[in-house]
Amino acid sequence: MRRPLVAGNAKMHLDRASVRALLGEVRASLDREPARAEVAYCPPYPLLDVAHGVLEGSSIALGAQDVHWEESGPWTGEVSGRMLAEAGCRYVIVGHSERRHHFGETDLMIGAKARAAVGAGLVPIMCVGETEEERESGQTKIVLAGQIGRGLAGADSVFTAEHLVVAYEPVWAIGTGKSATVPQVVEAHAWVRAELALVLGARTADQVRILYGGSVKPQNAAELLASPGVDGALVGGASLESASFLAIVRAAGGNEPAPSR
Repeated sequence: MRRPLVAGNAKMHLDRASVRALLGEVRASLDREPARAEVAYCPPYPLLDVAHGVLEGSSIALGAQDVHWEESGPWTGEVSGRMLAEAGCRYVIVGHSERRHHFGETDLMIGAKARAAVGAGLVPIMCVGETEEERESGQTKIVLAGQIGRGLAGADSVFTAEHLVVAYEPVWAIGTGKSATVPQVVEAHAWVRAELALVLGARTADQVRILYGGSVKPQNAAELLASPGVDGALVGGASLESASFLAIVRAAGGNEPAPSR
């Protein structure tokens, strides 16, 4: 069985004091009462060292919010996978809708970033999802198929179940307070897994964890995370407070996952 993963994405929030306090509270709670779900947290780059100091030796994995596709070079403002690995990261988010829509990242760029992450020993959390206009025009499946097909094309030997996580994040539900309904989530996750099977093979696709992201909060987490095909959550705003983040982590234990991965 696939062990659930709950990953917090702090985006451009927090500072050194607040991330230290937040992660200290999360760690203390999970040290006392371990969660069934695997837990990861992705703070902004300048806070990785503080977060690593708090999380080192714990069950909580450190992650980053983006990575460049090259190992080094004249890429002002960018960070390589090797740098993130040296900073203590295990996970890195690639292809978040905010990167796609505000910074013009394409499926091919995102695929290159995911490959670079794997090459550096990191696990990419590759985000896919449709806009509200695309959903209303019946284009959801086409959009998801394109994002997965172009992003992972020709990489079946690179991405194993241990080296890839996919997050379905409908753009219209990110930071809006609107969450997809359970039937919408179940349908989208089933379609994502079917597309993964076409690209990576059925066996790998069956083992890859597919997270849901998009206004996940304590009030809807249990229902969403108990839905068929949902293997955890990529959490935005609710990950900025320890109590709400921990509530989602606890809610992810309902699917009775395997005890270890």
